[in-house]
Amino acid sequence: MSSKDDELRSEYPAELIKSGVRGKYAARYRKEGSNVALIDPDLHKLFPDSEAVNRALRNYVESGQKTHEIP
Repeated sequence: MSSKDDELRSEYPAELIKSGVRGKYAARYRKEGSNVALIDPDLHKLFPDSEAVNRALRNYVESGQKTHEIP
């Protein structure tokens, strides 16, 4: 599909799109980085959302497993 064929879906009103601010969170991203972790497809079946991932990680930490600090 070329950019000439692009159409805005009805669920995205043009007013909303026009009100966006480019780079709104850029400074925060540069300062803090990202907290996104990509999960392999086979694990995604076990951990389908962030709640499941967070619960598993908390259980792991609470079980007394040794954690490693990231340099």
